[in-house]
Amino acid sequence: MRRLILLVSMALLPCLSFGQSCGLPVAKPESAGFAPERLERLHRNIQSLVDQKALAGVVTVLARHGKVLECKTYGDQDLASGKPMALDTLFRIYSMSKPITGVAMMLLFEEGKWKPGDPLERYIPELAHLKVFAGTDSSGNVILEEPKHPPTIGELLTHTAGFTYGVFGQTPVDKAYRDSNPLNSGSLTEFAQKLGKLPLLYQPGERWVYSVSVDVQGLLVERLSGQRFGDFLRRRVFEPLGMKDTGFFVPAAKTARVATVYTGDPSGKLTPLAPSVAPVPTQPPGMESGGGGLFSTAADYLRFAQMLANGGELNGVRILAPSSVRLLSSNHLPERLATGAFGIGYYYMQPGLGYGYDVAVFDDPAKVGSPTGKGTFLWDGAAGTWFWIDPTNDVVFVGMIQRMLSGGGGPDMENTSRALVYQALVHP
Repeated sequence: MRRLILLVSMALLPCLSFGQSCGLPVAKPESAGFAPERLERLHRNIQSLVDQKALAGVVTVLARHGKVLECKTYGDQDLASGKPMALDTLFRIYSMSKPITGVAMMLLFEEGKWKPGDPLERYIPELAHLKVFAGTDSSGNVILEEPKHPPTIGELLTHTAGFTYGVFGQTPVDKAYRDSNPLNSGSLTEFAQKLGKLPLLYQPGERWVYSVSVDVQGLLVERLSGQRFGDFLRRRVFEPLGMKDTGFFVPAAKTARVATVYTGDPSGKLTPLAPSVAPVPTQPPGMESGGGGLFSTAADYLRFAQMLANGGELNGVRILAPSSVRLLSSNHLPERLATGAFGIGYYYMQPGLGYGYDVAVFDDPAKVGSPTGKGTFLWDGAAGTWFWIDPTNDVVFVGMIQRMLSGGGGPDMENTSRALVYQALVHP
């Protein structure tokens, strides 16, 4: 019996330390309704993917009722060196930057700085004369038309404003984005100047297209706050929440903690991305990308997610009002866009799955075969990081990997992990 108690205590030690770094209490899974033997199915699944070299390494964190129930590491941070994955490993979270930018926007919403119906050009005059792509003529020349209405901030927050990314489509507008490369700009103002010369892909409000909209939000934060975007995030989000490892660059003293990013070759074998493709900046970049530029850790992102799960507060520090969190995490898409025709990655807008302000929302999970609770909101990143917040069951989950979703057909960690987590929740 003493040996068993000792083994259990030793198993809890990493999470006790992790909980301290998060400022959250730690509890056993069974105390929060999870069956430990059923959670082993999740652990076996992830470990098998690491053993098969489908993934280099993984960090997962499970919390319920504001308590850390599990924190696990699997595999390596870097395969070549064999450096083990650690709970404080730094990850490129790419598009998991978007919900953080959404929170920044909600902070300014609470200050009365903008309304969803406000025209974007009111605050960013560089976007005042946008035209809309209307096809091509018989000679292949692009036809442009006037927007039926200027894109609004609400449309910007829901990827319905008319913008695109340029990398997922083959239209003349996508080609123009690739040629101009607005995301490769020296500042957010330069980014807007480039964007203002490109046509919208569609009439605002008429489609859902994943886009540079969240980078535009970064400029909005600058214009509305009078602060550099990264400084605003640091002062209003990261420092109040104790997110000490999150930012647009990695100080030189921390670069050894950054996980290597992998892609899959045609056979599925993991291949590291070249440093030129996945650089690790040690100084603030010229353009701080709210759509995909942040580095973070599992602990930091859990603090952010738990704040939202708590209705905008963490450990006595209030970031947002509960009403603002509800606004951010509610589905804002009209039914006419919930056809399954619009989406990206694992998320296609359809009955049961919509989009809020910079997050996807399961407003009727059963309709799309999800075991999550009603109102679960979530997003992921291009290198496979993922998270969800389930307000119905009071569950928060954060997963961190570094395998590009677009390379070699990597495993569907998001849907698999949700299925395996909820089959273990035996006392909801």
